[in-house]
Amino acid sequence: MANDANAQKSQNFMNRGRQALEARKFDLAVDLLSEALVCAPDSLETRRLLRTAQIGKFRQNPPSGFALKLQSLSNLGKRAKVMSLVKKGAGAEAMAEAEKLLAINPLDPDNIECAVKAAEAAGQPEAAAISIEAAYSCSHGDANLLERVAQYYMAAKRYDKARDAFVKLSQIKPGDQRIIQLLKNAEAQSTMSSGWSATVGKKGGYQAILANQEQANKINQANKAVVVGDDAEALIAEKLAQIEKEPNNLNFYRALARIYMQNKRFPEAVGILQRAQTVSQADPELDRMLSTVTAASYEYNIELLRKEGRNEEADNLEAEKNQFVFDDLATRVERYPNDLHLRFELGYQYYIYGDADPSFYDEAIQHLQLSQKSPKDRLQSLYYLAMCFLRKGQSDMAVMQLEAARDQIPTMDDLKKKVVYQLGLCAEEAGDIEKAYNYYKDVYTNDVTFGDLGERMLRLSKTLAEKKG
Repeated sequence: MANDANAQKSQNFMNRGRQALEARKFDLAVDLLSEALVCAPDSLETRRLLRTAQIGKFRQNPPSGFALKLQSLSNLGKRAKVMSLVKKGAGAEAMAEAEKLLAINPLDPDNIECAVKAAEAAGQPEAAAISIEAAYSCSHGDANLLERVAQYYMAAKRYDKARDAFVKLSQIKPGDQRIIQLLKNAEAQSTMSSGWSATVGKKGGYQAILANQEQANKINQANKAVVVGDDAEALIAEKLAQIEKEPNNLNFYRALARIYMQNKRFPEAVGILQRAQTVSQADPELDRMLSTVTAASYEYNIELLRKEGRNEEADNLEAEKNQFVFDDLATRVERYPNDLHLRFELGYQYYIYGDADPSFYDEAIQHLQLSQKSPKDRLQSLYYLAMCFLRKGQSDMAVMQLEAARDQIPTMDDLKKKVVYQLGLCAEEAGDIEKAYNYYKDVYTNDVTFGDLGERMLRLSKTLAEKKG
């Protein structure tokens, strides 16, 4: 009877949690679904809904990059507790503790790893898969999270999933030889795995495996940094055949587009990506790749015109390219309004054209205020927000953004140099020469070649000396 009562209680909590989730009341949904999970820890449906609610809550009010680092450090003890329970074989307890970590940050790779290890220790691989799948669906722009997910898939021998994850990762980090090698390994494992399962116990099975080894060699060839000449032609023919056989597999379209792009066959790359869009009409990664290829095509043709001395035509084409980039970003933001990175890119475009139309600074501010909620783009967003306010003559607002950015950048990297330098300019314009000098000095001690710092510091030091004298 007690079990029946718990099951009913869990169902009631889950139903109410689902309603809250559909209404985007993520805080309430997390609370209700957590209660449902306490009553029925083995309910995979509840766990899946809870993970969705946790991610929704986290993304609704994402912490800053600096806060994320502090958060991760403060969770070290909690993660150690989970792993201690895992070692003791207390899987169920470990899962309960791991849920507490995921409630704090469901997209932290270390928290996810704890949840997966706990689920495996409890003999619940399906629960582990839920955490991995949730992370995978949200890892489009997070290279660290995506690589961790891909490695999970490799360890679980889910090679097709691993391959897809490494393909996404290679798009985030183009030309990264380590990622290319990992992708090759996943492709080869996927091919060999499907080969063994298809040929075991069948006549001619060994010959089929050898054929798969040849296929793996082709995959290695396809994943070279650049594939040209006869190798490219062979791979193009192969990818076209694969698309005909599996017209809904977007990986084949992307792979073919990359080969076309490497060989400067931009119209064909654009064509195959547009064909892929008929298969999936709402794929942000596909849209981004098409935008990248189109911009690269413009740049290639501009370079050819300049080499031929046709500079006026090159200038006209460059203006056309810039208009394309602007219009394309505006279209994609309209299509994916919750993509904060797109918001940042469009905000930056409005900023760089603000001199031509001052109203663009207001447009830029709207987008950048949204994109600062993204941990990845927060600091750059703050910097360009400040620059927009400066262009509008609102130096007090600019200083607020610059100080926020400065306080969140731990080391004097290139961005922090620009931020502190701008603070110096603001202080100098406000007449606070000593404060400006100290800002400049902070940058100068790290980079004596930065901008016009040497000249500015010499002039300000003379002014300060005269005041003291």
